[in-house]
Amino acid sequence: AFAVMRLTKPTLFTNIPVTCEERDLPGSLFNQLMKDDPSTVKGAETLMLGEMLTLPQNFGNIFLGETFSSYISVHNDSNQVVKDILVKADLQTSSQRLNLSASSAAVAELKPDCCIDDVIHHEVKEIGTHILVCAVSYTTQTGEKMYFRKFFKFQVLKPLDVKTKFYNAETDEVFLEAQIQNITTSPMFMEKVSLEPSIMYNVSELNTVDTAGESESTFGSRTYLQPMDTRQYLYCLKPKQEFAEKAGVIKGVTVIGKLDIVWKTNLGERGRLQTSQLQRMAPGYGDVRLSLETIPDTVNLEEPFDITCKITNCSERTMDLVLEMCNTNSIHWCGVSGRQLGKLHPSSSLHLALTLLSSVQGLQSVSGLRLTDTFLKRTYEYDDIAQVCVVSSKVK
Repeated sequence: AFAVMRLTKPTLFTNIPVTCEERDLPGSLFNQLMKDDPSTVKGAETLMLGEMLTLPQNFGNIFLGETFSSYISVHNDSNQVVKDILVKADLQTSSQRLNLSASSAAVAELKPDCCIDDVIHHEVKEIGTHILVCAVSYTTQTGEKMYFRKFFKFQVLKPLDVKTKFYNAETDEVFLEAQIQNITTSPMFMEKVSLEPSIMYNVSELNTVDTAGESESTFGSRTYLQPMDTRQYLYCLKPKQEFAEKAGVIKGVTVIGKLDIVWKTNLGERGRLQTSQLQRMAPGYGDVRLSLETIPDTVNLEEPFDITCKITNCSERTMDLVLEMCNTNSIHWCGVSGRQLGKLHPSSSLHLALTLLSSVQGLQSVSGLRLTDTFLKRTYEYDDIAQVCVVSSKVK
């Protein structure tokens, strides 16, 4: 005989409270029964809180990333001794077949009313139908070789729904927003949600706040995720110094990294998921990229202020650039327009210190820069590069 049972943690047993008012026919009978019930919490009988554990009555649900554990028992129901017993357990998925048996050696003999026990473990890494194939072969006293097997089918469900969004900053920084939704029927304790970056980036998590010198999670001390709830995690990726200087390399990088998620359910059952490599759409900078290195947040009305620009040649040819500065209604450039910047080789960059002032208060947009390549007679226009807040100089 062959028996297979899934090993899972017990669950808390809860009674459905049945109450009535004292003037009703049962009087205080129902309330007294609840107080005498050993499965209820004393003093909170009507809150459906349980103190007793119940063993699982069915297979239950198993989710991707959890560990599937099963107890296998082969029992000799006959009155004869059988020999050379070999127990084999395989897990068949849509893409592969895995051997889960702890030992591949045959047992020499099995006496009547004795059994062979085995416990198998497997971390589930695929969604869909799984079939546990258990096979037993043995030899009878007469030397006849016998063989039989059983199939146990179960479904592996998806525990989390993960959505990602990428934001490419004006600099080479990349912001990743990960939306994680619990699509199971029980709450989860989110133990860890981290981003493992690719070799070109360093990552910093933006999911904590500093309170009294200590770093605390923005989700609180108990990071439980209720069923169907969604939580957003934010990360900032900065290119490493050796790659940041190579504009052509960073421009074409689409692989950012992968998310590593660890959670616990019920009585500490752990699950873990790693996403595949996350990819973003590579930003199109064109032939020439202009980015701001430094700019003040707030400036005084009609007072000059300085900014620093970085110009990068993203093409595969050498450029001879001329800088022109065009005034707008609110922003006025200080300096000589139409000056030569010289030759700029492919993947090279140069820094420009520029001065300007604003004649209008409020949030003003920095616009009006023009770069002309004298080789191809092509002009590149840069408007709405950044915004500055212009206030009256009398306001402190």
